[in-house]
Amino acid sequence: MPTPAAGSQPADHASDSSCDQAASSDHTALAARRDLAVRAAVAEGLLTAEHPVAALLDVATVRERARALRAAFEEVAAPGQRVLHTFAAKAAALVPVLRLLAAEGLGCEAASPGELALARAAGVAPSRTVLDSPAKTTAELREALALGVVVNVDNPQELARLDGLLTDTMTSSPLGVRVNPQLGAGAIDAMSTATATSKFGVGLRDPGAREWLVQAYVDRPWLTALHTHTGSQGVPLSLMAAGVRELYTLAEEVNAAAGRRQVTVLDLGGGLPVDFSRDEPSPDFGDYARLLAAEVPGLFSGAYALTTEFGRALLARAGLVLTRVEYTKETGGRPIAVTHAGVQVAARTVFAPEAWPLRVRAYDQQGAPKAGEPVAQDLAGPACFAGDLTARDRKLPLLHPGDHAALLDTGAYYATNHFAYNSLPRPGIYGYRADPATGTTRFATLRRPQSLAEIVAEGGGAYGTGLTDL
Repeated sequence: MPTPAAGSQPADHASDSSCDQAASSDHTALAARRDLAVRAAVAEGLLTAEHPVAALLDVATVRERARALRAAFEEVAAPGQRVLHTFAAKAAALVPVLRLLAAEGLGCEAASPGELALARAAGVAPSRTVLDSPAKTTAELREALALGVVVNVDNPQELARLDGLLTDTMTSSPLGVRVNPQLGAGAIDAMSTATATSKFGVGLRDPGAREWLVQAYVDRPWLTALHTHTGSQGVPLSLMAAGVRELYTLAEEVNAAAGRRQVTVLDLGGGLPVDFSRDEPSPDFGDYARLLAAEVPGLFSGAYALTTEFGRALLARAGLVLTRVEYTKETGGRPIAVTHAGVQVAARTVFAPEAWPLRVRAYDQQGAPKAGEPVAQDLAGPACFAGDLTARDRKLPLLHPGDHAALLDTGAYYATNHFAYNSLPRPGIYGYRADPATGTTRFATLRRPQSLAEIVAEGGGAYGTGLTDL
């Protein structure tokens, strides 16, 4: 069975520009589809006593975001310039999502054997799959080379390992090295990948590193790509563009030293930040592409093929987590709504609420938007620790048992990245197509809810006497 998505208040921005009017129209349509889907999900019983939380993904929004990404780079790219957009599988590791995005012209960025397997199961072509794991095993590298997957090497030891494998293996895999321009951090340290001590890539400002890297390329004509990923959530576009400028400059340096156009592919990474305070995408793909064109004009000359690896910016807006309110109470003068959506589906928000705030939409028992004077209240999850709160002192229409709450903008990194605290089950995830003109909603299961029997199996149920028999 499938489930719907929750709605969010459209932001109130007045503008006479056609672009702003179009954006306003898009987010109004998104909110209308969410409200319709939530009502349908409640009516169809997608939330049950056994499974009182579900995640919903708006297919129309996913398609819109993929098309917006392609259009943004087409606007600035040279005629005929090859641009491969890949989706970072970690943002929503679901075969149906990868397949939908492949149908929209996107490849897949994988960072583990599991994500690589998901990409294969979704039918993503190896030539449109990028492997970026910082801890690739020999077996993982051998498989990637056999498949012809694009491989970005993380460090000198991995490059040496690749040297050994390539003496015995012919491959069609495009191969490159990930570099860290070491430009500094954004607002969220854990999301900043271009710091002086980041675990990713070869640090370009470390003593001797740049010289070593240029020589490594000159000695290996089969290294034809360069990769960087300057940041993610909390990193400003200016810092991201500076990282790409460093990548482009290095590529030109390598090619000059090699005396040939050896590096032909630049992988720009992803990480476009999402403004979780409103529906409109800001900044958006067009903002980023135009900034790159202004800051690194040679990037779009056609001399290089380009790759991107966006995740959150493609899917966040499309999703929500819908939960039933089980109990309400007041403690210390603060109303608290106890729900079934907490740390297991919103770990980042629970553990770092200042960095990862979420909007919440209140719905009544029938799934209609809840009316009433906003009242400051906490939204608590079901986990057995005091900090399991998805919203604190949030002004919403006062929630009551049987009502519903929706955590918005959770299409990436939330329910798909389940945290098994308290052995709470993974929720079902459902895609939906809602049509406000006809009032109809159709659902498709993307991942079914986890059963208690499956939890027992994962908890070693088949090996119950393993310790007592020792």
